[in-house]
Amino acid sequence: MSKNGTFTINREFSESEIKEIRSYLNELPTKEILIGLKFAKNRWVAKDAGVLKVGRKSIIQKEIHSVTSEQATWRLKNWKMMISNYRRRGYSYPTISRIKKILIQISNEKSK
Repeated sequence: MSKNGTFTINREFSESEIKEIRSYLNELPTKEILIGLKFAKNRWVAKDAGVLKVGRKSIIQKEIHSVTSEQATWRLKNWKMMISNYRRRGYSYPTISRIKKILIQISNEKSK
């Protein structure tokens, strides 16, 4: 990096990409840019290694897909066991809470 704040990158960019990068660098605080770049790098490394986990919405959809009202009722009655299973799989408490909320909706559909 030179003294005037310019630096060179060993990649080819299109004019529109250069314009977009320049606008980010001009508009955002340096600390926020570095945080974003660190996040992007970590995500890229995880994706490249094949360990990038799916998002919360995908997890919830996977758990509630094709659950009948009877199954939802059973899961709610045995909720402590379900929590331990979900925690074993690495789900966060907010994700587990969202799963429970949808299971309650599914189990209530039976009574309507």
